[in-house]
Amino acid sequence: MDAAYYLPLPTPSPDDGYEYFQPTPSTLSVWADTLQHGGPPTALLTRSLQAVVAGRSGGFSRITTDILGAIGLDVNRVRAQVIRPGRQISVIGAELDVRQADGSFRTAARASAWFLDGAPTAPIEHLPRPPLTPPPGEVAMRRGITTDDTTGIDWGTVAFIGTTETGRADSRNGGTPATWIRPLLPLVDGEPTSDLSSAFTVIDVANGIGTSLDPRRWSWMNTDTTVHLLRPPRGEWLGLDSDLAVGPAGYGATFADLYDADGFVGRSAQTVLLAIQQQPDGGLNLR
Repeated sequence: MDAAYYLPLPTPSPDDGYEYFQPTPSTLSVWADTLQHGGPPTALLTRSLQAVVAGRSGGFSRITTDILGAIGLDVNRVRAQVIRPGRQISVIGAELDVRQADGSFRTAARASAWFLDGAPTAPIEHLPRPPLTPPPGEVAMRRGITTDDTTGIDWGTVAFIGTTETGRADSRNGGTPATWIRPLLPLVDGEPTSDLSSAFTVIDVANGIGTSLDPRRWSWMNTDTTVHLLRPPRGEWLGLDSDLAVGPAGYGATFADLYDADGFVGRSAQTVLLAIQQQPDGGLNLR
């Protein structure tokens, strides 16, 4: 297992506002060995968003990440900026670029976030769901999502999924079981990972665990992730109670209730493109 998901690199042009990173093999997607899983890039963008508002009171109420293209394994660079400044309401944006074979950079993902600083509302707090049970300390944990290799893809021990630890919890949506999950690696080598960035490292996994589709026949790759938060997640564990809704035209959406060990923290939604994977030779078309 690698030391981290990303290794920091020297900045060739300090004035351009970018940070540069080398993705490690632990960021790999299960669908192809040339792509990163959506989780680590989402967390890297979140880390960049957090840096812009460091020291401010308030919190992120909504973070949306759009995946614009394949997020490759060459050098990645990220930067963030304030798009809409304000004392109580701000919009922060970030972008992630991937270096191409000719040395140029292509923007592969973007994030935008609302950062709010409102009045204290603890006396009127209302949560739509009770805490997820059993809590992380009372469920059996395993590396990855499953060690069942009959699906044709080893979700449990390879690529990014193999760098997570998970345990099952009770579902509230009547679909697949809920899952407690945490990353086993720091996001960036040599620095602590914030609780928010840790949660966003694994939040993309909601799309994978919220369905009973057979990956030997179908792929269900998300193009975005939108997260609405009531407060920042606390601790290393994130609870995902997700369900994939599929329409008749080749796309759908994964919706998930989000929890930490203290209770409900928000909801996520992901647009999902579905494709038939079965090939004439019985193999998988993992693209």
